[in-house]
Amino acid sequence: MSLKTDDPNYFAHQYNDSEKDKKKIKILDSTLREGEQHPGVSFSIKQRIQIAWMLDSFGVDQIEISPIVSPDHHEATKIIMKQGLKADIVAHVRSIKSDVDKALDCDTNWVATYMGISDIHLLAKLRISREEAKQRALEVVDYIKSHGLKSRFTMEDASRTDPEFLLEMCREMNQRGIERISIPDTVGIMRPRGMYNLVKMVHDNIDNSKTSLDVHCHNDVGLALSNALSGCDGGADQIHTTIDGLGERTGIPTLAETAVALNLIYKSNNSFRLHLLKDLSRTISDYTRIAIHESKPLVGDSAYKHKAGTHLAAILRNPSAYEIIEPKQVGNRRKIVFGELSGKNGSAYLLSLLGLDSSKENAESLAKGLKELRMGDILELFLDEKLERKILNEDYVKTNKE
Repeated sequence: MSLKTDDPNYFAHQYNDSEKDKKKIKILDSTLREGEQHPGVSFSIKQRIQIAWMLDSFGVDQIEISPIVSPDHHEATKIIMKQGLKADIVAHVRSIKSDVDKALDCDTNWVATYMGISDIHLLAKLRISREEAKQRALEVVDYIKSHGLKSRFTMEDASRTDPEFLLEMCREMNQRGIERISIPDTVGIMRPRGMYNLVKMVHDNIDNSKTSLDVHCHNDVGLALSNALSGCDGGADQIHTTIDGLGERTGIPTLAETAVALNLIYKSNNSFRLHLLKDLSRTISDYTRIAIHESKPLVGDSAYKHKAGTHLAAILRNPSAYEIIEPKQVGNRRKIVFGELSGKNGSAYLLSLLGLDSSKENAESLAKGLKELRMGDILELFLDEKLERKILNEDYVKTNKE
């Protein structure tokens, strides 16, 4: 039987409606700001500069860093600003004029300020009223705009804020010509439909020709990326990520998963160099000494590892049977695992690699022997393009066509 379409993902895209409602969704990467809030993570100045270069080469739209954390962060921001990167460098500061002055000292073109506007944040953290919070935020925004800079304001804890006050704040920012408003799910409480409703409410109540929306979703119950994408369905056009999802507590969406979802599933017209994803992840792991979990999507060692006999049988004929994107496209490699689950197809392939007779009888005998060993996984092999070409010419493929 032949495929009815050259794209194995064709029908999935029809369910997703990705061809009908596709729009460009951008990425702001916050590894140099949110990422450094991950417990135990701290980069040197040189490391921050290298990470910025790598992110820019990958193709993110904006790179966020905070010049107010320490003298080292301030120095790194100044140096990164001089690198001539294509991505916007966004200086992230508190809603305080003295913080904005530190950003100005770095010659930044973008300043992002934030303020917790939920009642719990106003009461427990800032100890001010709603009106005081609004006045403080607007004064700082006016100060930024008086210097001719582009600006983003983050409505911290928006998902737990009184909708009337949230809209009041968003309208005020919108009227002042703020380029971007960030709608965060600061504690990861939202479900996808809720994030859609939240962002759509804001989107439908501001002048979108003046102000665009970001989403910044935390991963406390594992819904960060789903919520971020739903927020984009509701009207946002930029997602905040970090490499490997580093950040406060359990972090935010990972750059790899977000970028591939946007390109492959959402059909967003980005220019991401996806083949750099594995290198980005490996670099951050080296710098932070936080191991990449082997089951991490796309960049983990098990992301393209195939084990079950029926899976191996399909993979050896056409990897698209169990892979929606080739491993080389994200800088990873395919592996096949031999052991008690290999079945006759995996056993036939192993025999062929060893230069032995890969007939059906021998393959079945080896498969039986592997099961009887009861040793689980015995051997792993990379399945590269050279081996794939070899597979297509092997007699065992013809012998085992069933």
